[in-house]
Amino acid sequence: MSNKTNRLHSLDVLRGLDLFMLVGLHPILWQALPKIEHHFFNTTIFKQLDHVQWEGFSCWDLVMPLFLFMSGVTMPFSLPKYLKNNNNRILWQRVIKRFVILFLLGMIVQGNILSLDPNHIYIYSNTLQAIAVGYLLTVPIVLYMRPKMQIAMIAILLLIYTIPMMLYGDWTPDGNFACKVDKLILGRFRDGSYLTEAGVWQFASSYNYTWIWSSLTFCCTVALGSIAGNIIKNGNSNKNRTALILFIIGIALTLLGTIWGVWQPIIKRIWSASMTVYSAGWCFLLLALFYWWIDIKGHKKGTEWLMYYGCNAICAYVIGEIINFRSIPESLLRGTAAYLGEWYPVLLTTCNSIILFLILAAMYKRKIFLKV
Repeated sequence: MSNKTNRLHSLDVLRGLDLFMLVGLHPILWQALPKIEHHFFNTTIFKQLDHVQWEGFSCWDLVMPLFLFMSGVTMPFSLPKYLKNNNNRILWQRVIKRFVILFLLGMIVQGNILSLDPNHIYIYSNTLQAIAVGYLLTVPIVLYMRPKMQIAMIAILLLIYTIPMMLYGDWTPDGNFACKVDKLILGRFRDGSYLTEAGVWQFASSYNYTWIWSSLTFCCTVALGSIAGNIIKNGNSNKNRTALILFIIGIALTLLGTIWGVWQPIIKRIWSASMTVYSAGWCFLLLALFYWWIDIKGHKKGTEWLMYYGCNAICAYVIGEIINFRSIPESLLRGTAAYLGEWYPVLLTTCNSIILFLILAAMYKRKIFLKV
């Protein structure tokens, strides 16, 4: 959606909000909230700003699904246009290149590749890699299938994911099928693995995210985003109706995911099929709200600062996750530590977020947009 007249301002703002929460606000709140004595903040709000340990769903659990979902929204706009101007081979070269870059960036962010220590390098462990795999698997769905077949394929993938999960394991952190697949295929390159003093590789019991088998449901999240994008693309003649359709689908998917959760728990860490459907429902609802408020009603005032994050989302995520700017305020403000006490780290984290914001703002003002 590089054409400015067709660009979804709402999508950039929603993506910006997602990234701001992830790399801007959340690090500050994570430092500050435990220091607030009021019971409400320490339980209700703080609980929503952290991942659910296993079954269930919090506000913070929506950040990653929304990121994947929005990567799919753009696909019906960009892929057919690119294919129209290039042949099939060139398009797939671009797709593979994007997949490789995102996967390597994921290893840089969370795979410890920068440590240069083979004992601490993990292959598949990050949101960017989930986007890379989901994107790669969704491309043929978007390009070569009609909308009804796309929906059918999503249902088939959810079924393929579910059957062995029900037949060859349970829904516990160590007993689920997806965990067994990760341990078998990734082995010591699985995040959470460690080398004992006896020279034996072990899997940390505290790490229960899954990636290999969950790639099927990553694809479903991205593909559901492409369904939303297709609805918007084909609904320009009646945008209010388009927003209503997105809203209705969101309600339906949220209810379906909740009902499905009775038999298959909603578990974000293994990207269960019920969680995929449930989280997609909330993604549809958010997209409908932002699309109606911004692109239809035209309420764009005050949203530009979110565009700083949204128009350079991958850049914001990578910089926010791997580069620590705290040494700058620590050099200038170290004298305040004696007065701020336990709040001093909050000040450093806040300054770190401000520096990242200023970098993204400067890039936006100078029209520097790093695309993958």
